[in-house]
Parts: sequence; structure tokens; C-alpha cells
Amino acid sequence: MVKFESLDPEIRGVLGKKVSELGLRLEGSPVERYVRQLYAELDRRGLKRFRPQCYLTDEWGCPDQQPVLGIPFYLADPKLGSIEKAVDALETSRQIMMYMRHEAGHVFNYAYRLYTTPEWRRLFGPFFRQYRDDYKPVPFSRDYVRHIEGWYAQKHPDEDFAETFAVWLTPRGAWRRRYKGWPAMRKLRYVERVARAVADVGPIVKTGEVDITPEDMAVTVEQFYEQAAQERQARIDIALDAHLPQIFLTRRRKESKPAADIVSRYQKELVEKITYWTGVRRPIIRGLIDSICRTCERMKLWGELGEEPRYLVEVTALATTLAMNFLTRGRFET
Repeated sequence: MVKFESLDPEIRGVLGKKVSELGLRLEGSPVERYVRQLYAELDRRGLKRFRPQCYLTDEWGCPDQQPVLGIPFYLADPKLGSIEKAVDALETSRQIMMYMRHEAGHVFNYAYRLYTTPEWRRLFGPFFRQYRDDYKPVPFSRDYVRHIEGWYAQKHPDEDFAETFAVWLTPRGAWRRRYKGWPAMRKLRYVERVARAVADVGPIVKTGEVDITPEDMAVTVEQFYEQAAQERQARIDIALDAHLPQIFLTRRRKESKPAADIVSRYQKELVEKITYWTGVRRPIIRGLIDSICRTCERMKLWGELGEEPRYLVEVTALATTLAMNFLTRGRFET
């Protein structure tokens, strides 16, 4: 379960409140500046009439075929942001803008109904293809751009377009040089061509229906995070006992420290890099690293002082292998 004890007492006071009672608004919140930054980037790219309608919801996303951009509610309040950072991994400013550009790609697609055109379908595939969470990507395929962590463009044609739009929109992204000679360049040139064509044209679909908003969320903040933790842990069914003793010491030595302390110290970096290179969702990788830490504690494993780089290389290799098993088979195996 989620541990909230490390939080400041004032922040812990928010846990018992329902999300719907917090009065969260995008306007005037810390996340509003990212909306303004997105609009400025669109303007610099010549899209003078395209301004995605943004709203707060439970996670990043756009409702199907609705040109509205959903932003996680916890980004609208510093206390909620502190809770998110403590129990999961609060997005950095760079990551927030990466997600904003990606979701803006969905909104652009829906607002101008690009997915209905023959050229869009020829480049990206059938829009109404079944949407699957357990997709099997081909790592490093040059048919797709790379933007957010993993191989997300391969998940669905709609995600392929959103990732392509995000790469095209990113300031100083140097996509012409980075993707020179790649088949994915055709998609990037399509985005640029369409953006020029609609630069001074208003969207065909000007607004859309939002899904869940903070006002709809009757759970408490604590319940929201406990439910997320339960879902994450339910997918971490793995036996590490046979493997971690091959990496760490099973007996304490004079110059040693707990192995769990070594792993937990670099937990954030491990989660971010393994997520990026494997494409497994961040909460799943977070759960995997948590399991490694708990197993080290339970087995009372130790690490020699000065050997941290070696331990981290081995833990990274083990966790990456397990993550790739999860990606290709839908479960961790050892």
C-alpha cells in the first residue's frame, strides 16, 4: 500500500478530502503556464487558429474523437503535486510539455478530421483499428518517430500521428536532421504540409465532450492513490529471491550498506530510463523497482561500499530483461 508517512502534516491533511471537494481549476493553477506555452509553440509554427481546449481530468488523454485535451488534476495544486511525487513520479516540466504536445496532436487530428482522409489512412493506417494496450512493438523501427517513453507511436495509428505531430512541434527538435532517410520522414512532411494548409483555417470541430473531471471524482485523494497502487502491484507477480543474491551480498561485511538503500537511492533514475528504453508504462516499472527493494529488505541483502556502479549495472540489466518479458508476454518471468 502507499506510504504517506513521509509527507508534511499539512499535505497529509488533503488525503481525506474528496477530489470533487478541492475546487480545482485550470485557470490560475500552476499548470496554466504550460497551456500558454503550448499555445505559443503552435503560434510559432503558424497555427494561428488552432487552440486546444484544455481541462482537468484523472490522467493525460483525449476522449475518442473529441478535440479536447485532458491534464491530470494533481498538476493544478502544489499539495497534490507533492503527493504525486511522493507516491509515484511527478512529471518534470520537460515531461509535461512532451505530453502536452502529444495530446495536442490528437486534438489537431480530431479538430480537422484528418483521420477521415485517404492520405492520413495511407500514411498512418486505419483509424478505427482495435485499440490494444498489449501491443507488441518493434524497438528502433524507423517507420515511426520517437517522442514520449517507449515505442508509443506503434500502439495505434492515432498514437502514431500524435507522436509525429509532437516531434514536428517540439522547438529546436531538429526533426529534419534526426529522421533524415527514415520512412517516418513522410509522416513528418505530411504534418508540416497539413499545418501550412490550415494555418489560417479554423477547426472543423471546434469543441468536444470531456470525460471525467475533478467534480465527478467522489473518491478521496487517498483512495485515488491507493486504488492506483493496488492496480500497479497486482501486475507485479514475480519471484526475485533466486536472482538478487547473485548481485548482492547475503551477509553483512564491515564496509557494506543495505542493498535496498542502494536501489532506492537511484529509484527515480532507474524508473525513468527503463521506462524510456523498454516502453513499459512508468507505474509498472515503478512497481518492479519497488519489488526489488522489498525483496532486498526481506532477504537482508548487502552491498559493498564503492561498488554502487556495478550493482546498478546489474540491477538495470535484470529489471530491463524482466520489463521486456512483460512487454512481449504480458507478465514478468524469471
